Amino acid sequence: MSMPYYVSPEQLMKDRADFARKGIARGRSVVVVQFADGVLFVSENPSQALHKVSEIYDRIAFAAVGRYNEFENLRIAGVRLADMRGYAYDRRDVTGRGLANAYAQTLGTIFSSGGEKPYEVELFVAEIGDEAADDQIYRLTYDGQVADEHGYAVMGGAADQVASYLKGNYADGASLDEAIKLAVSALGHSDTDDRVIAADHLEVAVLDRTRTQPRKFRRIRPEALDGILGERGPETPDEPEAEDTQAGAAPTVPTGPDNPTDPTDTVSGSTPPLEDPVTGEPASGEPASGEPPTAPPTAPPTPPAPGGEPPIAP
Repeated sequence: MSMPYYVSPEQLMKDRADFARKGIARGRSVVVVQFADGVLFVSENPSQALHKVSEIYDRIAFAAVGRYNEFENLRIAGVRLADMRGYAYDRRDVTGRGLANAYAQTLGTIFSSGGEKPYEVELFVAEIGDEAADDQIYRLTYDGQVADEHGYAVMGGAADQVASYLKGNYADGASLDEAIKLAVSALGHSDTDDRVIAADHLEVAVLDRTRTQPRKFRRIRPEALDGILGERGPETPDEPEAEDTQAGAAPTVPTGPDNPTDPTDTVSGSTPPLEDPVTGEPASGEPASGEPPTAPPTAPPTPPAPGGEPPIAP
């Protein structure tokens, strides 16, 4: 009888933390910046449908990095919790701190449970008050830890480089336009060369206390961003991930002879594949022998039976 392997609790938690951190670092950064009239969220996100930044309640917003399906489940749960609490009690009873505590309990339980993998997500929960001093920003990590942030915060991707840029250029009481320019410049900053991120690849939203409506959340569209950012020079496309540049990342059309031991070989002797494995289109080409393709032989027609009746199929 074999003995089961023993893994110390310290090593188990370390492995789970490393797994979650690696998943979060693969994504792009999200920046949160406080300005004079509220809280700004900026993320590099080419998708116009899958949002990293969303509204939770009247004065509360949510931002996340990591696996979309995981933080989307958390966002929906937060919206439902806020709606139920506001309906059962009062809208003033829905607070960012209460929502952050609920997220912390959920993430901590999932991380410490050995029955499932930890969530590869980090979250921001922000709430604005009547004055700038009442604004609150909470950062939640994959293991359920909660940190109260002030001024600015970054998570995901190259967070250290972005945070160092913000540390050297952030100033309290900035206007919305100044905060947007600062956050976009920070996202494009790197130790080697700065990038110019296209406006339609940015997701920008704001909690604006100057709005007269009860709901303070609004998105800033790419058309408005172009006017705010002004002329920034030629746009720089983002570099592909390392795994995207490895050899064999995309299927190729085989050109060599048939290899029976290769399960990925789509060539069978002198017979070409029926379709191109890259495009999916029908393959156009002649057999390897160079002879034009010939139609398969067909059986001669069956003569009619005596009496003029057509033959009956068996």
